[in-house]
Amino acid sequence: MPTELIPILALAVMFIAATVLPVNMGALGFVAAFFVGTVAVGMDADQIIGGFPSSLFLTLVGITYLFAIAQNNGTVDLLVRGAVRLVGGRVALIPWVMFGITGVLTSIGALGPAAVAIVAPIALGFAARYKINALLMGMMVVHGAQAGGFSPISIYGVTVNNIASKAGLENSPLTLFLGSLLFNAAIGVLLFVFLGGRSLIGRSVHDEDGTRPVDDTGSVGGGKTPTTVMRGFGTTTTKSPSQAVTAEKAPPLATAVKAITFEQILTLVGLVSLAVFSLILDLDVGFVSMTVAVILALASPKAQKGAINQISWSTVLLIGGVLTFVGVLQEAGTVEWVGNGVAGLGVPLLVALLLCYIGAIVSAFASSTAILGVTIPLAVPFLLAGDVGAIGVIVALSIASTIVDVSPFSTNGALVLANAQGVDRDVFYKQILKYSALVVVIGPAIAWAILVVPGWL
Repeated sequence: MPTELIPILALAVMFIAATVLPVNMGALGFVAAFFVGTVAVGMDADQIIGGFPSSLFLTLVGITYLFAIAQNNGTVDLLVRGAVRLVGGRVALIPWVMFGITGVLTSIGALGPAAVAIVAPIALGFAARYKINALLMGMMVVHGAQAGGFSPISIYGVTVNNIASKAGLENSPLTLFLGSLLFNAAIGVLLFVFLGGRSLIGRSVHDEDGTRPVDDTGSVGGGKTPTTVMRGFGTTTTKSPSQAVTAEKAPPLATAVKAITFEQILTLVGLVSLAVFSLILDLDVGFVSMTVAVILALASPKAQKGAINQISWSTVLLIGGVLTFVGVLQEAGTVEWVGNGVAGLGVPLLVALLLCYIGAIVSAFASSTAILGVTIPLAVPFLLAGDVGAIGVIVALSIASTIVDVSPFSTNGALVLANAQGVDRDVFYKQILKYSALVVVIGPAIAWAILVVPGWL
């Protein structure tokens, strides 16, 4: 059996075991990385540990720690109320506002994970507060980041355009940008339609249905936030008797306004600093968020009480273990082995389709930027032959390799999972996993059919 095939089989076993048994897949990932890495690939422990996603670990811990503090001191609720007023209280516009914000951030050069790290916690706070499907809100944030991700000044855009230019391929930066923008916007429309967006139309936070904020605890009548459980692709919300208030008892929105505290002002300054240092100065978002969180904890010890326990440690274990195993998979040369085998088939349309799927599947677990740097060069030989349109293939490969960032094993998907509020986290994880599998299966084929096939005909 080829060494390159062994990690693929191990990954399949991990998925089956984690699905059938109540075992964290991250724990399985560490064990698989150890056995496959040492026995099959010949790696030592230091090399295996070298694949641990330390930067992502710090980002997940730093962001969730920071926003736990912001939640505890009422800053998240303050931001929620402000944004609601910005859209005139129309609940249906909130997911699209989040889509647009992350799209603008990435289009002007922000890294996708940095933009999602800042917007996702706030967006998912909206979802919990106004009974918006958490999967809808989280995926709108991620697809918004991808919508702007291929502008000529973005990381993805610069990467792809440089690869195409050096290879002497025909390329169109504007087509690349607009292709990704329109493709992700179309996905956003489908998400809105099928994940409850239509039920939000006509709803307002001023409606007397108990869904609007009435105090800084995020509750109606002073109780706890209703628990939202994801089932299928829908939501059900349950309330305790103390939370079931009538419209007559619900106070008007105006009574929710409270004086801003010193801790909230300091937190707002910290969040602005996070945006400035990570998006504009391009400093590591994990280190910056952790620094801001520690400063807030030192300034207001009471506000950070319990915040460490609110960090999504199960998510950290999940992502850390799986991506450590992916490092072993890459060290084994599995990606190049599969890619070279596909590229040698000699049927241009089939090669383009299979490369789109390779980019999608691998990118669901690994760096999208790195995968773009692998899949596009693999396509160069048959693109130079001129049998298919180079621009269409490049755009299709780019889209297929990035729309799967919704995966809970990618940075963006992990941030959504880690920051979800008011949901059963295990159920929500399975929801994201189902959705990302759907995207992996359908997305590359649609991108290929729209962008590659017409160029061949």
